[in-house]
Amino acid sequence: MPDHRLDAHCRALARCRRCGHPSGVVPIVSRARSPKVMLVGQAPGKVEITGGKPFAGRAGRTLFRWLERTGLDEESARSRIYIAAITRCFPGPSPSGRGYRVPSRAEQDECAVWLDAELQIIRPALLIPVGRLAIERFLPRLPLDQLIGRVHEVGHAGGSSRTIPLPHPSGASSWIHQGDHPRLLDAALRAIARELRALGVVGSRSRSVA
Repeated sequence: MPDHRLDAHCRALARCRRCGHPSGVVPIVSRARSPKVMLVGQAPGKVEITGGKPFAGRAGRTLFRWLERTGLDEESARSRIYIAAITRCFPGPSPSGRGYRVPSRAEQDECAVWLDAELQIIRPALLIPVGRLAIERFLPRLPLDQLIGRVHEVGHAGGSSRTIPLPHPSGASSWIHQGDHPRLLDAALRAIARELRALGVVGSRSRSVA
C-alpha cells in the first residue's frame, strides 16, 4: 500500500524553495509510493525541469537501458524504484560552458534533510547510488573500480541497505569506456537483477540480460 508519510514528504519537497533558484526551477519528485528500492543520482538536468521527471534526458535513457538489463522497463522502474538525488533542483550550467554545474556544498547540505527523511521513511532494502557524488554520500572515497561491481552493506539515516553503485550514465563520463569497466558495470547490473528478484520487484521469470 502507498505510504502516506511518503505522500506528505513529496508534497513538502515539491514546495521547497530553500536554495533560492529562479522561479521556474523547482524540485523534481519521484512518483514511486511503495518502493523497496531507492536510486540516488546527483541532480536534475535542464530537461528534467520541463517534464518534472527524474532522469528524463540523455543520461536517463542510458540509465533505463541499463535497468532493462535487470528485468525492469522504464515505466516499471519509475513506479517501483524511488528516484532521489543529492540535490533536487537543476543547478544551472557549468561555468566552463560544458555540461551542468556540480551542486555546491551548501546546496548539498540544504538538500540532505530530504534524502535523510526518505531513507527513514522508505528504509530501502536496496540502494543504488549513481555517479560519484551520490556514491561518495554512502561509500568511501575510493576509485570507482574498487566500488562498482560489488555489493556493499551501508548504514544510513534509515538503518542499513545493500548498496550497489553504478557509474554516471552521462555521455560526458568516460569511465565506462576505460579498461575493464564495462565488465564491472555488467557485474553491478547482474547483482541488481538478483536483488530485484529476491525482493519481488521483478518476477523470478523476468528475463534479464545483464
